[in-house]
Amino acid sequence: MHVPDGFINAPVSAAAGVVAAGAVAVSLRGARRELDEKIAPLAGLVAAFVFAVQMLNFPVAAGTSGHLLGGALAAILVGPWTGVLCIAVVLLMQGVLFADGGLTALGVNITVMGVVTVVTAHLVFRGLRLVLPRTRGGVTAATFVAALVSVPASAAAFTLIYAIGGTTEVPIGKVLTAMLGVHVLIGVGEAVITMLTVGAVLAVRPDLVHGARGLTAPLKLRIDGELVDAAPAPLAAPVAASARKSPRKVWIGGVVTALVLAGVVSFYASASPDGLEKVAADQGIDAQARDHAAADSPLADYGVRGIDSARLSGGLAGVIGVGVTLAVGTGLFWAARRRRRPADTGARV
Repeated sequence: MHVPDGFINAPVSAAAGVVAAGAVAVSLRGARRELDEKIAPLAGLVAAFVFAVQMLNFPVAAGTSGHLLGGALAAILVGPWTGVLCIAVVLLMQGVLFADGGLTALGVNITVMGVVTVVTAHLVFRGLRLVLPRTRGGVTAATFVAALVSVPASAAAFTLIYAIGGTTEVPIGKVLTAMLGVHVLIGVGEAVITMLTVGAVLAVRPDLVHGARGLTAPLKLRIDGELVDAAPAPLAAPVAASARKSPRKVWIGGVVTALVLAGVVSFYASASPDGLEKVAADQGIDAQARDHAAADSPLADYGVRGIDSARLSGGLAGVIGVGVTLAVGTGLFWAARRRRRPADTGARV
């Protein structure tokens, strides 16, 4: 759903840029409360993983594809504040290096693909956690629904922005219907990918999933002045043990997975236009689209200039993208953690 230059007029693009900049600034402050000794090393990895998976377009309808937006995944794994920063880093790298998503539309993209998806997913996830069983199954179910809802919410947000600042005169009702129709289908793919990824981390290191905090706290009873478990808590011991372990193995496994996805699996991704591209072509909202300002980048369109082999060029570009996103994201999150105040350590979102 990367919005290119020319879809939204300059004043609204500028306003969206202010909103996005404000959201990033607020998220930087909030992320200091989330970036503890376990989350900080993984936040950059989450950004790199989202970058890699966004290269894997999957077919959703005749002639249309979709890809992960990643807001729900980031919010659940590392927290909503850090999640906004993860998606912002991904979109910045894609826009500057790969000419994917307009530079003047960067604020629109961060707002629509980052802020809206993260906030929506976080609120839905937290609401469902209040009513679903406090088990891994409950977390997984809440993850699926939160990810599913976040995608059409993002599509609706884009339509609202286009209704305010679109550069062509089109029936907004038709645009909204088309955007929601295709992005509900994309949302199903988003939900499956997010659920499987969160489930995989839950299976090996539930203590590393921000959204699963408090998952295994056993019910306590006071007997003869002592607090004892009211019932067996089969997950408590493994979680307590894993909490003392370094996240290094998860980090290494995640990096290898991201590199394989971006460097190898991406070659087999669907070549069909994604949901926004298809709706834009069908409804005529791309009439004023402009060439990307970074179209001359040596990595434009996810290929390395000068390499004739499409497989090698695309794979190398994907590996470079994962590496750069990982480095930039990790540097940002470590810097934010170093500025963390002592009073922040007890706060939770």
